[in-house]
Amino acid sequence: MSVEEGTANHGRLLGSVRGPQDVKRMTAEQLDILAAEIRDFLIAKVSRTGGHVGPNLGVVELTLAMHRVFDSPRDRLLFDTGHQAYVHKIITGRQEGFDKLRQRGGLSGYPNQAESEHDLVENSHASTALSYADGLAKAYALRGEKRAVVAVVGDGALTGGMCWEALNNIATAGNPLVIVVNDNGRSYSPTIGGLADHLSSLRLNPGYEKVLDTVKDALGNTPFVGKPMYEVLHAVKKGIKDAVAPQAMFEDLGIKYVGPVDGHDVPAVETALRAAKNFGGPVIVHAVTRKGYGYRAAEEDEADRLHGPGGAFDIETGKLLAAPSVKWTHVFADELVTIADERPDVVGITAAMAEPTGIATLARKYPERVYDVGIAEQHAATSAAGLAMGGLHPVVAVYATFLNRAFDQVLLDVAMHRLPVTFVLDRAGITGPDGPSHYGIWDMSVFGVVPGLRIAAPRDSATLREELREAVAVDDGPTILRFPTGTVAADLPALRRVGPVDVLAESARTDVLLVAVGSFAGLGMEVATRVAEQGYGVTVVDPRWVRPVPAELVELAAGHRLVVTVEDGVRVGGVGSALAQAMRDADVRVPVKDLGVPAGWHPHGTRAQILADLGLTAQDVARDVTGWISGLDAQPVEPHQADQAAAKN
Repeated sequence: MSVEEGTANHGRLLGSVRGPQDVKRMTAEQLDILAAEIRDFLIAKVSRTGGHVGPNLGVVELTLAMHRVFDSPRDRLLFDTGHQAYVHKIITGRQEGFDKLRQRGGLSGYPNQAESEHDLVENSHASTALSYADGLAKAYALRGEKRAVVAVVGDGALTGGMCWEALNNIATAGNPLVIVVNDNGRSYSPTIGGLADHLSSLRLNPGYEKVLDTVKDALGNTPFVGKPMYEVLHAVKKGIKDAVAPQAMFEDLGIKYVGPVDGHDVPAVETALRAAKNFGGPVIVHAVTRKGYGYRAAEEDEADRLHGPGGAFDIETGKLLAAPSVKWTHVFADELVTIADERPDVVGITAAMAEPTGIATLARKYPERVYDVGIAEQHAATSAAGLAMGGLHPVVAVYATFLNRAFDQVLLDVAMHRLPVTFVLDRAGITGPDGPSHYGIWDMSVFGVVPGLRIAAPRDSATLREELREAVAVDDGPTILRFPTGTVAADLPALRRVGPVDVLAESARTDVLLVAVGSFAGLGMEVATRVAEQGYGVTVVDPRWVRPVPAELVELAAGHRLVVTVEDGVRVGGVGSALAQAMRDADVRVPVKDLGVPAGWHPHGTRAQILADLGLTAQDVARDVTGWISGLDAQPVEPHQADQAAAKN
């Protein structure tokens, strides 16, 4: 029986759920059936749209229990990170939206205030929920409101320093607050760090493993999702309270500890949550779950338990349906290994994302030269500083959006010491389906103010390899290499190079200098063709290294009537802004028009849809450029422009 057939034939209970109150009325036997229906539903829907599969399959029973014990939205349920909130969305009346999950006009892949009163925290960066919860609990205490605050925190998120700062304050405040530790031993990959080792003492306990293996065997009797075996579960798990527990660590902080409990046993989780709710102070409920639970393709995926397929996938195998293509990440990973073959001082660092950033490729060949620090970007940056002080050249690979969290460390711990650390920012620019918290649009603006930091933006596979080599060759300060998500564009050779600047297209007329940053080089070429049809000449350049602004770029600007920059980052403080400043400093008075992403919270959709909305398509840019340059024709030529033109001739 297929998952789709299972959803159609056994979706009666799920179809009756329009809100948490419907779940509260169900019997234990009905809850077991509902959990199976939810898993069928998740697999069927997400297999068509892509999204986070493994994390949500692991929290089905846990989420059901939470909504039975607490009264959302009056009681506030926070998810850290938000990618484990799909089941929460299903229970709170959003089943219909899953047909367009992460697509324009459909559900966000994370909690979203605009979707439901049951959602509160939209920031999907990890390790933040406990700080939100601490503030909420303090606010309700001061206002005299009897409202529960519940934070669901993955054990991966607990590798982030903010969690421990928050725990210290939560213990001191002593306000009612329930912290549910969803302990599945994984974030994107197996969880790294001392806390993970501590929690794994439970997972390694033979009695508990026997429980989970029994459950897994029972579920394995059906092709995809088996009906939970309620009686078997309860018969096997009676002795679970005696399992080895990390309670001392938390209770030493002054926070009561309940658990460990089987996160796939709704009655057991309910009992623990009710006890925590009634305690009147901060309590940690330790729930042990399996990421990808109940879906064979996810459970057998050793890399990340089918964490987040980027597109539609085959239900039988869990493999993506789209034909494989060469991704930016793949090119980086391949070239990094080649460089590491040549240079034993090159090491890799990542923050719980070895596979998604490509660092795993280096780890497979040189495991002793790769460090996964967990979800701790600040530590990653300063640890890299230490490695550089020790004579190595660290390459820190993270998503562009996540390096924002380590700005202070890059500024003062790395750059101020002029240390050779290369930060490689994957998923830079507009990334699309994951929404505004994951857009990597801030890096060129935010990090452009760091003294001594050089930023490169490759346009294709060849320049990525070239600029990565140039970055790791820098020995007197930090570098950033940033590239977008998705498939690499075809190589675009330069006509010539002026200093570090590649000239991609030239014309007999020098009307417009079009500065196309990084992956927008292809767009720049198309714009030049369109504008040429209107009788104007366009020089297209790729600066390659966008910060600091190359002096040669300013010189090229002086020889044109108009300069236009187009970049996949915020305009405020971006490349266009920096170039205009450099031109003013050099007394080059050619007008500058900068095109980029407006500062704001742009909704999720495909990258192409969002760029079209922002006017960052070839057609839009060509129309703008033509309008601007034709407008200059109607203006008198200023003396300084005549002088510059004469000097050029």
